[in-house]
Amino acid sequence: MNIIWHGHSLFQITTNPQKNSAVKIVIDPYDKSIGLRVPKLEADILLVTHQHYDHNNIKAVSGNPFLIENPGEYDVKNVFIEGIASFHDEEQGNKRGENTIYVIESENIRVCHLGDFGQKELTEQQLEKIGDVDILMIPVGGTYTISAQEAAKIMSQLEPHITIPMHYGLPNLKIKLEPISKFLKAFGLKSLPSLKKLSIKKKDILSDEAKIVILEK
Repeated sequence: MNIIWHGHSLFQITTNPQKNSAVKIVIDPYDKSIGLRVPKLEADILLVTHQHYDHNNIKAVSGNPFLIENPGEYDVKNVFIEGIASFHDEEQGNKRGENTIYVIESENIRVCHLGDFGQKELTEQQLEKIGDVDILMIPVGGTYTISAQEAAKIMSQLEPHITIPMHYGLPNLKIKLEPISKFLKAFGLKSLPSLKKLSIKKKDILSDEAKIVILEK
């Protein structure tokens, strides 16, 4: 499985659920108006966590993908996906509406993308549906979602093996979010080396391991 981050909450995952059968998944493509260049995207499966312009630019994705925008269970090209209902902004009375958490299972790896998650904590029902997490993609920039400190609490609930932070302040991004340094500081870290992409197999994920992976935009 290969995971590439294009900034904000936009990820591109390439997985091989069966031998010689690559499946491309794109999550939360943004509009260029946020200040970031929209990359060339092609997908077999397209996931949208909620209907805001910085997450739902489906026109930017070619390949006639199978579009998933709501909670439910989906089995597409031998990739199992579950969408789980959550709230975007708990503090402000859910003014920004609902958000869908996605759990993607392929190659015996469970990936969880929280979208614009805004709850103080996950409910017991949400935790049960999410289950064990190998790779967690979590917003950490505050303002519209959870803060760095709140993200740390969610991580303690899920206990993922690998955490990839997303939705934080970047150069040229017109949406004001906290920098990644604030998230790292919550774990006593000043910085971490970044990767252009995460290439991983199930055997690479150690059962007793918990690490943060920073991906380059």
